[in-house]
Amino acid sequence: MSQNSPRPAVLTVVNLPPFYLEPLRQHFTVHERLHEADPEAFARIAPGIRAITGGGESNVPRALMDQLPALEIVSIMGVGYDRVDVRTAVDRGIPVTHTPDVLNDEVADLALGLMLSVARRIPQADRYTKAGLWAEQGNMPLARKMSGARLGIVGLGRIGKAIAQRAAAFGMSIAYTGRSQQPEAAHPYFATPRELAANVDFLVVITPGGAGTRHLIDASVLQALGPKGFLVNVARGSVVDEQALVQALQQGVIAGAALDVFENEPQVPPALRALDNVVLTPHMASATRETRQAMADLALANLRAHFAGERLLSPVPECR
Repeated sequence: MSQNSPRPAVLTVVNLPPFYLEPLRQHFTVHERLHEADPEAFARIAPGIRAITGGGESNVPRALMDQLPALEIVSIMGVGYDRVDVRTAVDRGIPVTHTPDVLNDEVADLALGLMLSVARRIPQADRYTKAGLWAEQGNMPLARKMSGARLGIVGLGRIGKAIAQRAAAFGMSIAYTGRSQQPEAAHPYFATPRELAANVDFLVVITPGGAGTRHLIDASVLQALGPKGFLVNVARGSVVDEQALVQALQQGVIAGAALDVFENEPQVPPALRALDNVVLTPHMASATRETRQAMADLALANLRAHFAGERLLSPVPECR
């Protein structure tokens, strides 16, 4: 992209944070969610849109791409991209990029934080203390020890390995499941989530979302996890059958759950919010200033590399 050429037009499909939006405007002509805000104005400028950008929750369906004949790239500020129609993009020769690796530590940190929180009932203890119940009713019931427990990881990718590394410091035994066994992994492998769940105390879900993993964690997996087991989900809400999970928690099929993601975000079922054996966070696994800035920097770098005719830094696997 030469200094004298017009700046490429970019469509944003979610509200972007200022630390991404401001540098984006310095290099591109940005149309913020115009397809939603003003469809008539969008129809006029759509033929000139050359890029789409958004976050991991962004919806980029074929219907939107079909309106953009000049579209050249989709840059996602997030590791997940399950709501992007990658097949349509690939068919049209449009690369899709995301921001892996830069958020591995943050997601792994939160996974361990959620495990500790649900096992030791830290949020409940906080509420108990602030309400003055310690003085009125005495000590809380005893909680569950996490150190030395058995951890099962559903999806031993980059983040899964980071979780395993942290769990090892707690003296936990580690096993995993995934699409295939990884010969280089030192941990025991189970062919299915159900088999893994039957052999662990904590089941952490960190597999990609999308149709291929929808409701991978179903009632049978929860039954196998058992009344002393805990489920932790830092992947996508779609991976867990939320209705089956609520029933399992209500009926004591499992001991508890810690969830950062939900099926219909930001809506969380009232039945789930009412339970005392759960810890809920608002899809915040990568939500630190340092990591979100790194994600924004990488999403922008992918756009700039494309329009400069340079190699993309982090295309999704389907586009490599």
